[in-house]
This record gives sequence, C-alpha cells and structure tokens, in this order.
Amino acid sequence: MDIPISSRDFRCLQLACVALGLVAGSIIIGVSISKAAAAVGGIFIGAAGLGLLILAYPFLKSRFNLDHILPTIGSLRIHPQPGADHGEGRSSTNGNKEGARSSLSTVSRTLEKLKAGGRGTGEG
Repeated sequence: MDIPISSRDFRCLQLACVALGLVAGSIIIGVSISKAAAAVGGIFIGAAGLGLLILAYPFLKSRFNLDHILPTIGSLRIHPQPGADHGEGRSSTNGNKEGARSSLSTVSRTLEKLKAGGRGTGEG
C-alpha cells in the first residue's frame, strides 16, 4: 500500500530522526557506566550525523556546486614533461636509450650526493 508523502513531510521526518538519534545517543552516553554502553551511544550519534549529512546534501550540492568540483578532483593526474621529438629520421629506440642514459646519470648523481652527505655527518 503506497501512501503519498510530500517532499516537505519527508524532510521533516528525516530531521526528526536525526534529532532523535542525537538525543538518544547523548542520553546513552550521559547515563552509561561502562565503555561498551558509551560506544553504543557513540554509534547513535554517528548515525544521526550521517543522517544529517544525507539531509543537508542537496543543499550543499546546490550551494557549493559539487558537480563541478568533484569531477576535477577525480581527474587529477601527473603529466610527464614532453620528451624529445622523435620525428625527422630519429628512431624511437635511440630516443629511449638517450632518455634512459640521462635518467641513469641523474640517479647516479643523486646517489653520489647522498653518499657524500652521509660521510660528512659520520665524521662529526
């Protein structure tokens, strides 16, 4: 049996459930002697907080325009620097070898700097 309910009534019901969860959780924590009972009160408060977030989500979505923010956060990527041009007779294998050599020399220089830094601190 379907009973029609307006959007306003539904929001009021959600808000009442959130308020009931907050009050119940606060009372349980307030009168509890054991830690387990306090944990149950915390679960009530956490569920009420989640209900409040669900209740406020449409407002937050329209207010902060989350449709434009969330896709840009999800599409963050690290873009490597463009490499050497492989056109005009250069083969891609030679370019890869040169790139590997320059990376290897960079790693070698970094290791030498780290070794030199380690020697300096060991003597003092």
